[in-house]
Amino acid sequence: MSTLTITAKGQVTLRKDILKHLGVHPGEKIIVDKLPDGRIGMKAARPTGKISDVFDFLKREGGPSLSIEEMNTVAARGWAGKQ
Repeated sequence: MSTLTITAKGQVTLRKDILKHLGVHPGEKIIVDKLPDGRIGMKAARPTGKISDVFDFLKREGGPSLSIEEMNTVAARGWAGKQ
């Protein structure tokens, strides 16, 4: 258990070992939940999307998804255009 000090502005600084335990780094966010009896729960805020959400970008209007070969062709054209 850790004891933290509240500043005059009502802020608390989390120690490095707590941040490491949460798996967060400077600039990242954490979620704090109010629990019964004056307790709080804390966890790292992580993206909530699913990897399958990305696959909708690969669908054609009214047709099947792009094949691997077609994706490679599009990727090669995009890369060549930036050189």
